[in-house]
Amino acid sequence: MRVSIFALAFAACLAVPAAAQTEAADATQSPPLAPRTADSGLPLTAAQEATGLPYLDLRLKVDPDTKSISGDARYTIDALAPLDRFEVDLDPRFTITSVTVDGAPAQWEADAGQLVIPLGKTLSTGDSAKVSIQWNGSPYIAKRPPWEGGFMWDKTEDGSPWIATAIQMNGCDVFWPCIDYPTKEIERLDSAITVPEGLVAAGNGTFAGSETNDGWTTWKWSARSPNIYAVALNIGPYEVYEDTYQSRFGNSIPLYFWYLPGNGEKAKTLMQEMKTYLDFFEDMIGPYPFGDEKVGLVETPHLGMEHQTINAYGAKFKPSPLGYDGLAQHEFSHEWFANQLTNTQPNDMWLQEGLGTYMQPLFQQWRDGEAAYLAAIVSQRASLINNSPVVPAEPISTGFYLDEDAGWGRDIYSKGSQIAHTLRGLIGDEAFFSSLRRLVYGRIDPRPGNFVPQFADTEDFERIASEQGGEDLGWFFDAYLRQAALPKLIEERDGNELSLTWQTEKGTPFPMPIEVQVDGKTILADMSSGSTVIDLGSDDAHYVIDPMAKVLRYSPSIARWQAWMVEQQEQAKKAKEEAKAAD
Repeated sequence: MRVSIFALAFAACLAVPAAAQTEAADATQSPPLAPRTADSGLPLTAAQEATGLPYLDLRLKVDPDTKSISGDARYTIDALAPLDRFEVDLDPRFTITSVTVDGAPAQWEADAGQLVIPLGKTLSTGDSAKVSIQWNGSPYIAKRPPWEGGFMWDKTEDGSPWIATAIQMNGCDVFWPCIDYPTKEIERLDSAITVPEGLVAAGNGTFAGSETNDGWTTWKWSARSPNIYAVALNIGPYEVYEDTYQSRFGNSIPLYFWYLPGNGEKAKTLMQEMKTYLDFFEDMIGPYPFGDEKVGLVETPHLGMEHQTINAYGAKFKPSPLGYDGLAQHEFSHEWFANQLTNTQPNDMWLQEGLGTYMQPLFQQWRDGEAAYLAAIVSQRASLINNSPVVPAEPISTGFYLDEDAGWGRDIYSKGSQIAHTLRGLIGDEAFFSSLRRLVYGRIDPRPGNFVPQFADTEDFERIASEQGGEDLGWFFDAYLRQAALPKLIEERDGNELSLTWQTEKGTPFPMPIEVQVDGKTILADMSSGSTVIDLGSDDAHYVIDPMAKVLRYSPSIARWQAWMVEQQEQAKKAKEEAKAAD
C-alpha cells in the first residue's frame, strides 16, 4: 500500500506553504543531485572513521541576486587513528577554488560528491591539522521542502529576499563540506554568514556580533556540537522578539523569535506557548539541553525543521482545536530527541521521530489529562503502514525515507510513538521515564552542566529499557521494531471461555499481557506463554479487550478501511486518466 493514502489527514495539517510550493517549480532548473549527495548517512570511509572534528570556522556569503554562495570552511581535525587524508562530502556542482593544509596550498581530488585531501604526512593518533576549503556556486534548489530539501530562494510579500535551507534527508553536503554522517558532529562551530545589508541571518547557537561593510552585513554565531543536518541558513528582513525563561532547574534561558514584519504579536503569543512546552519537557524528560545558548524560532518559507537552537517555523500561526501549535511543539521536541540524543545511523531514526512524536500526546496528557492523551493515541493508529520494519535489518541511507511503498518514512513517526506508548504501559511510568532520561542524557539525574551530547541506537535503548524495567525486553523490540507486521491477537470464544493467542510475523515469542474487561470488571490476562484462556463467568458475558488502548496490535477494522482507501485512490486516478484521455 502506498503511504500517501494513509497520510491524508497528516498531510492536510502539514501542507507545504504556498511560498515553498511556488519555489518548488523553480527547482526543475536545478540539476539533479549526485547520488552520494542525495543520500545522507552513507557508510563512512576508513579515513572518515579516523577523523575527529573539534572545530570548524565556517564562513559563507549568500547572494540572493545571483542565487549563489561562496564559502570558506576552516577545519581543525584530530586523528583518532593514523590519518593521511581528510575526506569530506560536498555537492559536486560547486567549484573548489582553494585548499590548504596547515596554511600551505594542497592538492585535492573531487569525485562524484566526495572531496579527498592528502595531508602530506601521516598524523599519529592524537595529532591535529588545519584544513581550509574554499568553494562557490549555485546550490541545489529544494523540490519539496523540507522533505526533499535544499536551498529556498524565496521572497516576502514586499519582495524582500527570504532564504532558508532544510537538508535533513540530503545532508550537510548540499551546501558546505562536511562528513555527512550522524555521529560526525563538530564539537565547536563558529559561523559567519554574510548577506546584503538590511537582511538578518539567524543562526545556530549564541550570537557573536555583526558588522557591515560595503553594503554587506556579516552575522556571527557560535554553537556547541550541532547536529550536522541542523546547521541551517535563515535569511530575511527579520525582526526579533526576545524573552527569558526561568527554568525549574534554576537557570535562565534566553528566548528569541525571528519573524517577518507584521507578525510581531503572533510571534509573541507563540513564544509564550514555547514557555509551556519548555516547562513540560523539563518536567517530563529533563533540562533543556542548550540552555547556555538559546531557544530559537525563525519564520521560514518551508514548513519546519529541528535546526538546533533555531527551529524553523512555517505553519503560519494557524489556530488548532487542540489549543497548541503542534508543529512548533514537535520540532522543539527534537532539541531532546535528535539534537541532544542523536541516532548513530539512519536505521534508528525512529529514536528521533517516534519518541519526538510521542511528545505530542504526552504533552496533551500533561496539560489536559487522560482523555486528551488517549484520544491522541487512538487517532495515530490509522496512519500506520506496516510495510517495513521500523528498524531495517540492513544498513540504509536517508533516501529510504521517501520510498512511499515502504512506508518507513511515515511509520518512524506514529508507529514509533505507539511503540513508546505500549512500552510505557508495559514497564510503568518510573521505568519508562528513567529509560528516556538515560537515553537522552546518559544518566538518570540530569542537571544543567552535568551531561554531554549522546549518540545511541535501538540496541542501546533496548538495553536501557530492559535494565530499568527489570526484565529482558528483547521480545518486545523484536516484535515491534524488527518485524513489519503488527502482532495479532487471535480471539476464540466457546461459551464462557475466551481463548487469546498472540501471533507475530516471524513466530517470535510475544508474552505481552493485556487487559480484558468482563462485564465492567477489568483483569490483566497473563500471556507469558503467548496464550491464555479466560473464564468469562457466563455464556452471555460481555467483554472488551484492551479497553484503554494500551497495547499496539493489528486491527481488522483499520485494515479494511485502509484497503477501501486504496480502492478509492485507484478509482480517482483512473477517472482522472479517462477524463484526460477524453479531452
